[in-house]
Amino acid sequence: MNIIKTDVVVVGGGIVGAAIACGLSLGGIQTVLVEGRAPQREWEEGLADLRVSALTQASKNILENLSCWQGIEKRSVTPYREMKIWDCAANGALHFDGADVGGDILGHIVENRVTVASLWDALEQNESATIICPARVTALDNGKERARLVLDDGRVVEAELVVAADGRESMVRTMAGISVNGWEYDHSGLVATVRPEKPHNEICYQRFLADGGILAFLPINDGTCSIVWSTERGHAKELLALDEGAFLKALTEASDGLLGEIKEVGDRAAFPLRLQYASHYSKGRVVLAGDAAHALHPLAGQGANQGLLDSGSLIELLLEAHKEGRPLASQHALRRYERWRKSDNYMMMGAMDGLKKVYGVSFPPFEQLRSLGMNFIDKTLPVKNQFSRYAMGEHHDMPLLSKGGLAGI
Repeated sequence: MNIIKTDVVVVGGGIVGAAIACGLSLGGIQTVLVEGRAPQREWEEGLADLRVSALTQASKNILENLSCWQGIEKRSVTPYREMKIWDCAANGALHFDGADVGGDILGHIVENRVTVASLWDALEQNESATIICPARVTALDNGKERARLVLDDGRVVEAELVVAADGRESMVRTMAGISVNGWEYDHSGLVATVRPEKPHNEICYQRFLADGGILAFLPINDGTCSIVWSTERGHAKELLALDEGAFLKALTEASDGLLGEIKEVGDRAAFPLRLQYASHYSKGRVVLAGDAAHALHPLAGQGANQGLLDSGSLIELLLEAHKEGRPLASQHALRRYERWRKSDNYMMMGAMDGLKKVYGVSFPPFEQLRSLGMNFIDKTLPVKNQFSRYAMGEHHDMPLLSKGGLAGI
């Protein structure tokens, strides 16, 4: 039997899992990353990824300190300087501008495949990291002395700690016996890359629609936009079934022509939306991060940012334990991680769920009240700037990686 012994094994090589593996291995912790499918590392120019993230400055700092931001810049990254939000059911509107809070930009739009590829590039340069791919976990022994993972190729990985970063449907979380709570939304998120008639000018647009849907345009540096259209599941299926001309017409109408006529669209896909949260972030020698721990509505694009904050926090606490000679799976470290991240994640999930419900109400007096609130925030600079700073990732109690490098740990 081929047994691989390591300090930490990370299951899931997406943004969160690859970031954790990078940070731990950079800090001298022997780390194995297990992933079922190798990420895309090269692609044809002009074919954008369907999934993108609006990364905050805090997320950029984390990726920069993990030595992968340079790789992201070489591939493709688009800064966004403003964000315009409005309610089509009334006259409420919000306008955020990086210049109002002393910065040039609010954040960066990055294709998910670009972030993952750059993290894997950095990971492969580190002698303390080992990648096992393709491989899937078939069994978990959450033992007292060490955890033991059995892979589908017959290999076994033994480690002090298992990090489950294998997504919303995490198999490792299920094997560890950690339950989840939450609910399905009646919406799906339709994603595509489109080419509008007018330039996007590095501005993010978000429109709350009269039917309770939400339409967002995220700028890409080649003049296209990535869209996320949250709409009722039946309507999403109808939109996917439309031919290109009919879909472009429907999208132009839904956007109220904010960028003129939508001229082109690439591949389209839709995924069901739900809110989900784990009852605990750790059990025994297993700890959860990213979507394995929490999944939220994408209306503000905060999923990747929350996951990267999980990564930065877990890296900091594990490197601290490693430096002090304490066990990596100690309850001291894992409970601190849960307390640290759970409150912030709950706050973000609650805010996104609340906004989804508030903008799903079709009742004229309430719509007017809702718009009054938006306009009040927009005209009250101290309040608006506080929202801006939070959206940029300037929270309290941030992980060191979001502000400085690993040397600070």
